[in-house]
Amino acid sequence: MRIIGILLGWILLSFQGIAQNEDSVFKEEPDTTIYRLGFTGTGNINRTAVNGTSYIFNNSLRFSIDKKILTVNAFTNWIYGENPTRKTNNDFLFIVDADLFKHTRKLYYWGLAGYEKSLSLKLYDRYQFGGGLGYTLVNSRKLNLVISNGLLYEKSALREPDKYDRTGYETLRNSFRFKNRLIIHELITLDGVHFWQQSFADGEDFILRTTNTISFRLKKWLSLTVGLTYNKVNFTESENLLFNYGLSIENIF
Repeated sequence: MRIIGILLGWILLSFQGIAQNEDSVFKEEPDTTIYRLGFTGTGNINRTAVNGTSYIFNNSLRFSIDKKILTVNAFTNWIYGENPTRKTNNDFLFIVDADLFKHTRKLYYWGLAGYEKSLSLKLYDRYQFGGGLGYTLVNSRKLNLVISNGLLYEKSALREPDKYDRTGYETLRNSFRFKNRLIIHELITLDGVHFWQQSFADGEDFILRTTNTISFRLKKWLSLTVGLTYNKVNFTESENLLFNYGLSIENIF
């Protein structure tokens, strides 16, 4: 994975000359500021006479400030679940990220700071800070494809000792992301965000996260959303798979 990360970084850097020549692909627009606020509430409940009631709720809130040169995003997510015998999820995630030149160049810069605690992934606390480069493969009204790669510093406190009998550790990770969005007839939106974060210190220490949603627009500000999320933290031998459905609300002002 180290070699893949180095190669990807080299490839992105090599695109810089191409990106500068292709800046004309992005429309020249006034430097206006757009604010976006969105909330998604999903979940499912299963009740049987024999096994009792199981449920899980997945709620997220997002806010962004979008300018021509700089975009800043804040995202928070809380997942809570129980079954008749135990609590299965109490997972909290908060991320702030920024993109520089994303609307004016194919090759842009990004930075990120995040905090996570998760019962299902055996994490007391995890902090991540870092940055890198992103590249817009396709940018149209109906289709958007973006890849990015960079370095993240991570500090984690674990709920259970790892294979080295540690309850906390620090590491440097290579972070690769692929993001996709497809809009069909202005009524259906398919979104996907996929992360692969490999530690430079240990080949068996990686984080895999993939989130896929399909939204059916009911009104301009309201959508019916179905989501599938998979998380795996290989070092703690933990993972979760979440299938939820519910409503999304978004306001642009």
